[in-house]
Amino acid sequence: MKQPVNLVEPDSEPKPLDHLALRGDDDSAALVLKHEVLSWKDLRSRVAQLAGWLSARVPGPGARVASWAGKGELTCLLPLAAARAGLVHVPINPLLKRAQVAHILADCGASLLLGNKGRLSLLEEADLPEGCASLEDIAVLAEAGDAAPLPPSDADPHALAAILYTSGSTGRPKGVMLSHANMWLGAVSVAHYLGMAADDVTLGVLPLSFDYGQNQLLSTWYAGGSVVPLDYLTPRDVVRACARHGVTTLAAVPPLWVQLIEQDWPAESVAPMRRLTNSGGALTEDMVRTLRTRFPQARLFPMYGLTEAFRSTYLDPAMVDAHPTSMGRAIPFAEILVVDEAGEVSSEGELVHCGPLVAQGYWNDPERTAERFKPAPKASVYGGMAVFSGDTVRRDELDLLHFVGRTDAMIKSAGNRISPQEIEEAAVATGHASEAAAFGVPNARLGQAIHLVVRGSGDEEALRAALRADLPNFMQPAVIRWVEAMPLNPNGKIDRAALAKDLS
Repeated sequence: MKQPVNLVEPDSEPKPLDHLALRGDDDSAALVLKHEVLSWKDLRSRVAQLAGWLSARVPGPGARVASWAGKGELTCLLPLAAARAGLVHVPINPLLKRAQVAHILADCGASLLLGNKGRLSLLEEADLPEGCASLEDIAVLAEAGDAAPLPPSDADPHALAAILYTSGSTGRPKGVMLSHANMWLGAVSVAHYLGMAADDVTLGVLPLSFDYGQNQLLSTWYAGGSVVPLDYLTPRDVVRACARHGVTTLAAVPPLWVQLIEQDWPAESVAPMRRLTNSGGALTEDMVRTLRTRFPQARLFPMYGLTEAFRSTYLDPAMVDAHPTSMGRAIPFAEILVVDEAGEVSSEGELVHCGPLVAQGYWNDPERTAERFKPAPKASVYGGMAVFSGDTVRRDELDLLHFVGRTDAMIKSAGNRISPQEIEEAAVATGHASEAAAFGVPNARLGQAIHLVVRGSGDEEALRAALRADLPNFMQPAVIRWVEAMPLNPNGKIDRAALAKDLS
């Protein structure tokens, strides 16, 4: 095993994101695709050529380039190539449907949409912003092969490099603005505390539109390792891929871990594994015990994060057996404060994230930016702007953090943060519901299952069919409950507390 990168303090000097392409040895593998393995030398040349093609195709620094496709060469190279070309990458979750994609394209004012033929065929001309072209990934890669390469950029590390769209507690998805420095330092931080090395192989099973999924690429490349992107159909595909590629690093969310634990893991899938990481929801104590038994030689890293600050905490694997449900402590470059309602540091209160990993706010949304991004508490060493998470946590006598509960209405199901309002609006738009209220109800497999309370026609089959057409699978309600009238609070609004009580 080559020397890991965490034997010294992590380098806190941010660089342009495209400089990640310079990290590995020429002849080592960097990206393992279905029908081709790109060496680091290949990665460097293809990032340079794709950046050159983008620069010629989308003139003007800061223009937004969106991608809507599964994992492949284009979607893996775009974060670096767009950054080198001075553009802003907007990765769109491949599971989203037409209306949601159209909203994101309009909201960010995309100049170009790159995607696979099947997905692009679902869009109509009216779904694209004025002046936005859409091109198929295969054609783009072919054209880029003839483009003049761009050298490594000298971009300002604090310039905008990407917009990641995530659901809010109300309304449509909002775009989190990330700088080169946000993503570079996130990669440095994770590679450091995971102890990643140049001979590591990461299986990329998470969507690249998620900060957690994209960091699979960036942190591995910072360490000079290789990534195997995988769009799996069944959990068994993950097990087989681990054996086939000698995977050393596997990242997942709790619902996927539930499925993976149920699989038979042959020795060739288990033996190479060095580390397991979890975010997007807490592991249960039983899941921790099972993973520790199934992968006895692998280090287990429970983690907590939010897109607005990438990641906040991790639990040292040496402490997992004794503290299986803890969120751990702050990751490198993160300052985590627990503050009470008066803004004073306390043993229990809201988790506030300060430091250079804090994003630049929400794209074109100053109102919601002001709600979440506020001046850091006076106790902060970093100062500046901080992210107020909306999560209540407790700090124990060992300085370990423990999750207490959410203070907003977000639903977290199958590793996805879901806006109740987006489901409610979709239900009413079908014509089968006059009013709707969506909730997350605890579920062993999903973290939370979606329960939808509606007043309307009572035709559940028709409502479900319409929702399947408009919303991705992870936003489909597990339970629909019909009511004759919605309870109202003194202000005349739907009494969500009363409805939630009936669901518990």
